[in-house]
Amino acid sequence: MNGVIVEIRATIQSQAHPEILKNSQRFFKETIHTYGVKVPEVRKIATQLFPKGLPKEELWALCNVLWQSGNMEESIVACSWSYKIRKKYTVDDFRVFENWIYQYVNNWASCDTLCNHTVGTLLEMFPFLVKQMVGWTSSENRWVKRAAAVSLIIPARNGLFLRDILAIADALLLDSDDLVQKGYGWMLKSAAEKNLLDVFDFIMERKTRMPRTALRYAIEKMPDSLKKEAMTR
Repeated sequence: MNGVIVEIRATIQSQAHPEILKNSQRFFKETIHTYGVKVPEVRKIATQLFPKGLPKEELWALCNVLWQSGNMEESIVACSWSYKIRKKYTVDDFRVFENWIYQYVNNWASCDTLCNHTVGTLLEMFPFLVKQMVGWTSSENRWVKRAAAVSLIIPARNGLFLRDILAIADALLLDSDDLVQKGYGWMLKSAAEKNLLDVFDFIMERKTRMPRTALRYAIEKMPDSLKKEAMTR
């Protein structure tokens, strides 16, 4: 296990660019820890060094080590590896992913990479788990609250879980954190791809209370006539 971690870190560091390291922080409000490697390059490394044939429990152990580092690139590798074995997911893996979110996610990029694909796929495989997302909305952790929404982005695009999506948006409606607002606004925008009128009606009933940031995200891809109506106070 140590050999795999050493190789991953050495390979990532060999691809580091001082200019990327210098500019990375401007995309984040919180302090991030990064080697300075572009995400596409990190994903290539994750694919190249994926430990094939490793039992899932051992892979989760490797991912835990990567998450614990607090490093951006290492979290992307952990996300890539967890998604790569999605066909092997079981219900019990929900607690593994939930622990990563509660304990280690510390920026929007790591949050969205893990939740969009790994968690979103698990929810589609085991739909009854979506009820757990509502519980996340009451957390004091901004990333857990954002995760409650962004985990449903891809299921929303597939027309799934509309009732739960609207319940989560309601629970997060007045949250003062702009990253949470953007998260649930993005979720509503995705849900509108298959359930336009339902989402529009939801927004219209709440538009005087919904923060502008969330509202703009939610209506971004709606027809201009609906956008105009939604933005009129």
